Amino acid sequence: MSKSTFSNRLGFVLSAAGSAVGLGNIWRFPFLAAEYGGGIFLLVYIAVTLVFGFPVMAMEIAIGRKTATASIEAYGKLDKRGGFIGILTAIVTLVTLPYYCVIGGWVLKYAVMYCTAQWELPAAEGFFPQYTSQTFEPILYQVLFLLMSAAILICGVKNGIEKANRFLMPALVALAIIIAVYSLTLNGAFDGVVYYLTPDWSKFSFKTVLAATGQMFYSLSLANGIMVTFGSYLHKKDSIEKSVKQIEMFDVGIAFLSGLIVITAVFAMSGGESTALSAGAGLVFETLPAMFASMPFGGLVGALFFVLVFFAAISSAISMMEVNVANLISRFKMKRFSAVLVMSAVLLILGLPSSLGYGIWSGLRPMDMALLDFLDYIGNSIITPIVAMISCIFIGWVVAPRVLSEEIAQDGVFKRRKSFEFIVKWIAPLFIAAVLIGSFIEV
Repeated sequence: MSKSTFSNRLGFVLSAAGSAVGLGNIWRFPFLAAEYGGGIFLLVYIAVTLVFGFPVMAMEIAIGRKTATASIEAYGKLDKRGGFIGILTAIVTLVTLPYYCVIGGWVLKYAVMYCTAQWELPAAEGFFPQYTSQTFEPILYQVLFLLMSAAILICGVKNGIEKANRFLMPALVALAIIIAVYSLTLNGAFDGVVYYLTPDWSKFSFKTVLAATGQMFYSLSLANGIMVTFGSYLHKKDSIEKSVKQIEMFDVGIAFLSGLIVITAVFAMSGGESTALSAGAGLVFETLPAMFASMPFGGLVGALFFVLVFFAAISSAISMMEVNVANLISRFKMKRFSAVLVMSAVLLILGLPSSLGYGIWSGLRPMDMALLDFLDYIGNSIITPIVAMISCIFIGWVVAPRVLSEEIAQDGVFKRRKSFEFIVKWIAPLFIAAVLIGSFIEV
């Protein structure tokens, strides 16, 4: 059986960008920007993405391309002492993707309501908590979201993941631009633009840096095996350095537009109050639907917005799902069709507690969190930084960064080689450790 690959670098970039551009960009980035001072958070986020996002992403893609195998085996192929890291990356996706599919089901439900002119329903007070407390319907939409993701993955790397993202990514960018332009036309939107684009240095703190760094790892899909897996599908002749730069442009661009959309809309419809931005998941599913109901052409804007969010959700879901589909194919020699079906069933079962945690299992509150929020904390604030830190230490001190520098330079010159090797070995582990410590302190 021939090794799966992307058609070319564009196919790889769009697919990797599809992974990076997910729910973290659409709803998590705006409320973090609001909580940590608007413009100053945006500035710090761009800085940490450029400084730390580039070397860590390039490192993971290079690991995948050099070893040409699934993430669960890639680290051990570099050095057998790193075999456990691949297992940890598989665990990350098994913790985070099940609840992500639950949220994806919510997004699909809202997209269906808006696209069928039922936009008065999600705008009603109390609709979201009432909906999520149900047993049957949220699980039904979770299953539909999983089936859509599975259908894409069954078609393979070129005909499934790549073709889907060749449509999803341009469409997502176009929708984001259209909605952002509309948001800027609303009365009072200018105050939101000023808040969002003007750095308030009085709000700069170590917590701002920690929050921006945590968002970077969450948004760029690092330390969960995705970039290693996609790197294994990348041709040797294709430039990793150029690819990472373009993926970061997609990620930062969509995050920027999402912040512009949400913050300007909230400022415009709330009379300049930024407190509504700190509503977490409620920002997308409660605050914005209520605002769409009071906007000119709000139903149409809401439909476009939730289609945008759905595109972002499913593009990331198929990337996360592919990690363990590839692991099953590699480790157990399964056919792709069988691997996708097995993984879909596993994700459905593992996702049920997150869905039922808002309903009949709402009494189960580890660390006083809903089950979904608890898994999000464990997956993104604990396991992911640990895996990222261990990966950098493994490459920096066991394998040696030059091994991956040589892989990145396969297409010619690697302009950022010295900074790449220095950051991976020395700086990134310290910063990631700070993020991890910060996560414990905040709890």
